[in-house]
Amino acid sequence: MTSIAFIGLGNMGGPMAANLVKAGYDVTGFDLSPTSCDQAKTEGITVAGSANEAVKDADIVITMLPAGKHVLSVWSGILPAVKPGALVIDCSTIDVESARKAHAMAGDRSLQSLDAPVSGGVGGAKGATLTFMAGGTLEAFAKAEPILSRMGKRIVHCGEAGAGQAAKICNNMILGISMIGVAEAFVLAEKLGLAHQALFDVASTSSGQCWSLTTYCPVPGPVPTSPANNDYKPGFAATLMLKDLKLAQEAALASGATTPLGAEAAQLYALFNSAGHEGDDFSGIINFLRGRKS
Repeated sequence: MTSIAFIGLGNMGGPMAANLVKAGYDVTGFDLSPTSCDQAKTEGITVAGSANEAVKDADIVITMLPAGKHVLSVWSGILPAVKPGALVIDCSTIDVESARKAHAMAGDRSLQSLDAPVSGGVGGAKGATLTFMAGGTLEAFAKAEPILSRMGKRIVHCGEAGAGQAAKICNNMILGISMIGVAEAFVLAEKLGLAHQALFDVASTSSGQCWSLTTYCPVPGPVPTSPANNDYKPGFAATLMLKDLKLAQEAALASGATTPLGAEAAQLYALFNSAGHEGDDFSGIINFLRGRKS
């Protein structure tokens, strides 16, 4: 049986690791948070005393961490302890440059590696319905796919090193822009006396159709499972959307891409976060557009 180490057992990593246990894998994990470690133990995950201890016998090493600097720091520490022939996968959402540096670090030790950020949020992590966007060699992808498929429904090989991160930030830039567009349309509809359901019934079946409308509608009612029906509890928190939009803008600046709508979306979410809504679902930006302070 394949042995898996999982570093980062937070809101996303914890449920992902738990799904690997449910699939029958031997999973050893580590997290700096005692609370996360305690929860992991209840899910059948063996908690190690350190990251190096967790990875030393693993065939597959997975990391799920907050930012590029954390990934590079953790990888620099654990890679000397990873056994030859192991595959190292990073599922964090980080900048493309850091992802490529992580691949290079693994390559220096003749280890296969993959950047494989996810889409689907905490709900997708718990339900094993995540989408994985993978960057790396086809050989590494083929080795990783059976493991990733236990945590997600769609596993896409996007290209070489860093391509998974590139796909993730492009996708989430679309998401941030489209949510603002949908929210603006509902705000305008309210001013014009048009019912939420009426706009939804028209736009969801015509040219305005998009995921932000049909799956994550930012007003209560039309989509019962959207966070709008639960006081905008995430979901996908606004602070995470801002993180991804900033990553997109950093990538745009570095590559010379022109992304004016992405830049505007980043500014709006920065204002939304600074107004105290970091922990709200990102669809809650509709209230900010309405001019509400709280």
